[in-house]
Amino acid sequence: MDLITVNIDGRDVAVPKGTNMIEAARLLGIDVPHYCYHPKLTVAGNCRMCLVEMGTLAADPATKAPVMDPATGKQRVNWVPRPAIACATSAQPGLHIRTTTPMVRDCREGVMEFLLINHPLDCPICDQAGECKLQEQSTGYGRGYSRYVEHKNVKPKRTQLGPRVTLDDERCILCSRCVRFCKEIVKDDVLGFADRGSYSTLTCYPGRRLENDYSLNTVDICPVGALTSTDFRFKMRVWFLKQTNGIDTGSSVGANTVVWSREGAVYRVTPRRNDAVNDTWMADSGRILYKEVRAHGRLGTIRVNGAESALEFAVRAAAGILAKGGAAVVGSGRSSVEEQFLSRKLCDALGARASLVSRVGKGDGLLVSADRNPNVRGALVTGLVAALPSATLESLGAQIDSGQVTAVVSIGEDLAAAGLSAAQLARVSIVYLGTHANATSAAARVVIPTLTLFEKSGTLVNQQFRIQKFAKAVPGVAGATDDLLALARLTAAVGGPVLAEDVGPLWTQIAAEVPALGAVSFARIPDTGLLLDGTPWAGLPFAEGPTLHFVPAAPAPKEARP
Repeated sequence: MDLITVNIDGRDVAVPKGTNMIEAARLLGIDVPHYCYHPKLTVAGNCRMCLVEMGTLAADPATKAPVMDPATGKQRVNWVPRPAIACATSAQPGLHIRTTTPMVRDCREGVMEFLLINHPLDCPICDQAGECKLQEQSTGYGRGYSRYVEHKNVKPKRTQLGPRVTLDDERCILCSRCVRFCKEIVKDDVLGFADRGSYSTLTCYPGRRLENDYSLNTVDICPVGALTSTDFRFKMRVWFLKQTNGIDTGSSVGANTVVWSREGAVYRVTPRRNDAVNDTWMADSGRILYKEVRAHGRLGTIRVNGAESALEFAVRAAAGILAKGGAAVVGSGRSSVEEQFLSRKLCDALGARASLVSRVGKGDGLLVSADRNPNVRGALVTGLVAALPSATLESLGAQIDSGQVTAVVSIGEDLAAAGLSAAQLARVSIVYLGTHANATSAAARVVIPTLTLFEKSGTLVNQQFRIQKFAKAVPGVAGATDDLLALARLTAAVGGPVLAEDVGPLWTQIAAEVPALGAVSFARIPDTGLLLDGTPWAGLPFAEGPTLHFVPAAPAPKEARP
């Protein structure tokens, strides 16, 4: 990498050529305040909050020889008399920056005063309180008094820009982050500014609405309380919420997320930065998946032949059904790697082959792939299946019709939605492990309620074959059983080996039996995931079909990338 040395507040740092000074200062732990700058967007230079002093090394114009300072014995620095914005100042050899001088502080205080002229001072009731950059910087650079005596401008409030985003225009500081995001990342140029001066307002173009599947990213990057999520608005103060790392399970991209919860309830899901997977974005469709935790139809009672039962009796009853032979297992591309490993062990114990149901839709070229299952690659890696899944269970249906299959274990899949008829469901004895009621749970002889991905920990393998961890955000609902516990006990009950029932100990067995994961341990998987070696995939059809085609996250424009 072409590194050059710049000096910030008297300290040298080597950075790639073209790095802007905000990012360079961050390498030294120096915070340069800013509002309009975002590392994944082009530089706009709107807010002027990142003003710094800039200087270059002095050299003789004729000979180009360095001009030395006799007092210090070092090359003299020619300081520019006016401040420069750090976001648009790129690293060049000999560049010097000062971020803490009286002139810099005075400039920032002046910018802050202008930003607050028309901004409503209602932090106690603002939905952005606790994560507002304007609020944070005003404590450091606010003068503590105002010289402005005129009335503040009144602007539209509670404006619906789209189905998921609400605008309070009085709080907007015109940073244009949302405008640039829609134009540069989503290619949906829908937002812009109307009117002039202090009357400028953010709005949609005539006849347009902010309704693309990435609209809530504008809320994430809004530095103030102007753009808010209609779903999360005024529901909970952010400082009360616990943050847990998660994964968007809406498709095989595996965007990294943060799950915000309190007292057993999830309130929102936001993106987590991972430049190798999703940059700093996520689709709106993945943000509402948390609602399945308390959705209508959530199973909460173990049942055997329609009667309420305990887990040990349900496992015994299921084992009795499966012991008669003719059993089949329907796994899930939405199960974790750990659950798929146990599903494979169950298949081995029953002498059965697993089926997998694909979910295919239209990919958008960004963070929603055509493959809507988050962990088909995990099923290939663990050996649960050896080929790509089909959209329906036609082969299983034929085996049921011929009498070859008389019992089916369904792990989180609705067999009716996967193509089996009501008559075929009636011809087999079904053991169902899942989260929500459906036609399969209604026809099942044994029903064991299990957990959603927000209620457990584990790993998923995305379309890059990158294994990523997710953590338990909230406790499981009453009556639900951990999938690992149910699968491990069912495997042992049908004559299989005794397996670990928790993620940590289970990984010892996974590493020992799955070649591709032999060098991996759960505890050492980084937060950004671990790209698995390509060698073990020789012969696997991971490159076939659109569902396994990797579309990288939208890159930031070159002007803004460090």
